[in-house]
Amino acid sequence: MSNSHKTTIKTHSLGYPRIGAKRELKKATEAYWKGELPLSELIATGKNLREINWKKQQAAGINLIPVNDFSFYDQVLDMSCLLGNVPSRFEWQGGQTDINTVFTIARGTEGGASLVEDEKDCQANKISTFASEMTKWFDTNYHFIVPEFRANTTFSLSGTKVFDEFAEAKALGINAKPVLVGPVTYLSLGKVQDSSNPDFDPLTLLDNLVSVYEEIIGKLAAAGAEWIQLDEPIISTDLSALQRDALKAAYDRLSKAKGSAKLLVTTYFGGVRDNLDDYLALPVDALHFDFVRGSEDIDTVLATFPKNKILSAGIVEGRNIWKNDYDASLEVLKKAKAAVGADRLWVAPSCSLVHSPVTLQNERKLDEELKSWLAFSDEKLTEVSELRQLLDEVGSVEALEANRAAAASRKSSKRIHNDAVKKRLAEVKPSDFDRASAFAERQSKQRAKLSLPDFPTTTIGSFPQTKEVRHARAQWKKGTLSDADYDQFIKEEIAKCVAFQDEIGIDMPVHGEFERNDMVEYFGENLEGFAFTSNGWVQSFGTRYVKPPIVFGDVSRSKPMTVYWSKYAQTLTDRPMKGMLTGPVTILQWSFVRDDQPRSVTTHQIALAIRDEVVDLETAGIAAIQIDEPAFREGLPLRHSEWDHYLDWAVKGFHLSACGVKDDTQIHTHMCYSEFNDIIEFIAAMDADVITIETSRSNMELLDAFVDFKYPNEIGPGVYDIHSPRVPPTNEMSNLMSKAEAVIPRKNLWVNPDCGLKTRQWSEVKPSLINMVETATKLRATASK
Repeated sequence: MSNSHKTTIKTHSLGYPRIGAKRELKKATEAYWKGELPLSELIATGKNLREINWKKQQAAGINLIPVNDFSFYDQVLDMSCLLGNVPSRFEWQGGQTDINTVFTIARGTEGGASLVEDEKDCQANKISTFASEMTKWFDTNYHFIVPEFRANTTFSLSGTKVFDEFAEAKALGINAKPVLVGPVTYLSLGKVQDSSNPDFDPLTLLDNLVSVYEEIIGKLAAAGAEWIQLDEPIISTDLSALQRDALKAAYDRLSKAKGSAKLLVTTYFGGVRDNLDDYLALPVDALHFDFVRGSEDIDTVLATFPKNKILSAGIVEGRNIWKNDYDASLEVLKKAKAAVGADRLWVAPSCSLVHSPVTLQNERKLDEELKSWLAFSDEKLTEVSELRQLLDEVGSVEALEANRAAAASRKSSKRIHNDAVKKRLAEVKPSDFDRASAFAERQSKQRAKLSLPDFPTTTIGSFPQTKEVRHARAQWKKGTLSDADYDQFIKEEIAKCVAFQDEIGIDMPVHGEFERNDMVEYFGENLEGFAFTSNGWVQSFGTRYVKPPIVFGDVSRSKPMTVYWSKYAQTLTDRPMKGMLTGPVTILQWSFVRDDQPRSVTTHQIALAIRDEVVDLETAGIAAIQIDEPAFREGLPLRHSEWDHYLDWAVKGFHLSACGVKDDTQIHTHMCYSEFNDIIEFIAAMDADVITIETSRSNMELLDAFVDFKYPNEIGPGVYDIHSPRVPPTNEMSNLMSKAEAVIPRKNLWVNPDCGLKTRQWSEVKPSLINMVETATKLRATASK
């Protein structure tokens, strides 16, 4: 590559993974929560990771590097703390928010002594309260902490994080671009928590909010920021007239407050479509488009793009891990260059890379053929730089040829296609999508078989994955623990778990899932068509990181995956054991999925594999089987016009997995941290005998959808939040169940936690579940009177 040519085409990234290539942030944060690491060392870990991340991007040839994309928990929560939007129940006294404020809002806290035996109360506020609600970031598996709004909410500049990190980057010689969640997206994603005025529109808070943004942008400009990035992914959704007006009002003001700085507004995860005119009219200096998931916009954008703005072309997929097709991308970029000129064109990933693993460099177990098809965050940065160079005609011909060779290898590989799988799916009949009888008849048969009391208790499936469990699994995978010894270890853990559930009176126990590393990864490891990374971690929420499997080929099941453990667990108790599976839509959503066939086809291939497991569990004597679909709503397209198509094949996928059993086998499903109001008819159409949902953080608010719709089947509204270390008292659970009983027939109500217990400690789980069973017992006693 020649160095004599000076390009005017710039590169930038919208955000970079903050977790560390070896999960350094998780380890440090959790050590701090446990009191094993002082705050100063946690802060030092963050600073070190930021420096590594910035210098990596600089070395990769990225011209503008994001700052303030780093977070100890969540960037939306960081924005709330910067704006002084701390819910009143946390008794924040004003002044400056800090890391402990973030952790308190995210996790809730109990006052006084330690929360649990090995986790000290490190939060600043010694009050007992529940955490703020958490939900999915658009259609990703990243969870953000939902801002809370009241009619009298006021904002004020209450943090220094963004200014500190900008100064930190500047001191290191980084060409830093501060990143903020945009004001309209921030207000649009929040929730009204105002009993005196529940119907007020958060957009009415815009005037005061923008005043604080003006102050933030002014301070950044004064500190020397050349560019400031404001993320407005809400622009890729169906906007209301009020949102359109809010965008215009906000940016009319911010464009005047920017001083010497320039403003870049970004949107991503889809096309701008009917919002294009409003987006192009924003009085800012640069606009970013997702040309991967919003490819339908390309020609219109290029034909109408203003002559006074810079176009940021998001051409490298930020959310999946397949290598970029340079020829296809260059075709788009050449058209963009011809339309706007080299001096007004930037090349970028489609969105923040927080949704991708850090680097392929640490993946030594992936075979070379498969590895040649992939690109993680570091490799995506290289792709951005190489595309810029090729576009500028100074790039390496070898890089282009290597890219073409990888694409050809993937397309022609025989390992991708399985004719037997394709044939089976083609032969699926309409009757394969239906249970034999309607719910009322099934319910009667299931009650006769299960003999459960009113308000039956159960859990969502997983129990704590202790250090001992994780260590044993690691030793087994390394080959230092024999198959027989590992088998015996898991059986002992299951036996202790089942004995505890029997002892406290859980009506429908589970085996605890000690053999499983992750609710998706475990199944992928036992299915054909999947591959796995060693260090391909991405952040789901807080310190919860996942390693999504890679679906590279046709999917099938060669042998049972869970039957052995569930069958063993059933021998340990007279109560009906519940088999635990992950549903096809969630396996799809929480994997990196092949992009060479429709997602619906891949989902239905997975559904047939799960169907085989469901039938085998029933044959083995398991009377209740849970097929978890927490990602069902997450898969909704951002545009309402595309919902029906998605929901049709997603519901059919669940049916295909669940409908091979007899009437008296009870099918459960679980969904968490989702809004159900607008898709409740499709949730009902899934026709699960029992659905369990998250309701504790929302104070049973999510139950409203099921009530208004008159949901016909059984339902378990979660009575305690497992994402917080709190041990909820019985009166709190009773209050929640009283709300549920007031609107749901008693015969259809279950009592259960919000989600699985994998990430919690036994010292929290035991008292919490004892309180839960006591709550159900009191409900039965009250009902009998």
